[in-house]
Amino acid sequence: MVKVPNVTFKTRVRNDALGGPNPFEWKDLTSDEIFKGKKVVVFSLPGAFTPTCSTSHLPRYEELYDEFKAQGVDSIVCISVNDAFVMYQWGLSQGAKNVFLLPDGNGEFTRKMGMLVNKDNLGFGMRSWRYSMLVDDGEIVKMFSEPGYSDNCPTDPFEVSDADTMLQYIKG
Repeated sequence: MVKVPNVTFKTRVRNDALGGPNPFEWKDLTSDEIFKGKKVVVFSLPGAFTPTCSTSHLPRYEELYDEFKAQGVDSIVCISVNDAFVMYQWGLSQGAKNVFLLPDGNGEFTRKMGMLVNKDNLGFGMRSWRYSMLVDDGEIVKMFSEPGYSDNCPTDPFEVSDADTMLQYIKG
């Protein structure tokens, strides 16, 4: 089996002791802290606030969260090559309560996964290809990558990285 890349994510966490309109502070979060000793479903998408990501990808994982938990999944993580501020605001706008939105601001995790693609044709720059994976204690058990992986892909395939496909796989 292949292990997930070992990286440090730059996240923001709420700290009410700070007070004021922006009670958040930086917190480094390592791959080990996210994956070690846990069964985690990860899905990665091109960008917060984009159409398919906002209308289908994230909402369906939110909707099926309890079913994933019933199958022994400890957490569901959404990774995008966006910064922590964008991911936070997207989570608020989506009403995300169950899926952990993990910013891969510099694309390091995505690059090490071999899933970083150029989306200059859309004015996005470097972003993640759409995929999902089941990770058990840091080991990738199963990965679903959308077909047509390429730089400046003229379409946005969304056929196999969806919540239903992953849940069906886990249920056997």
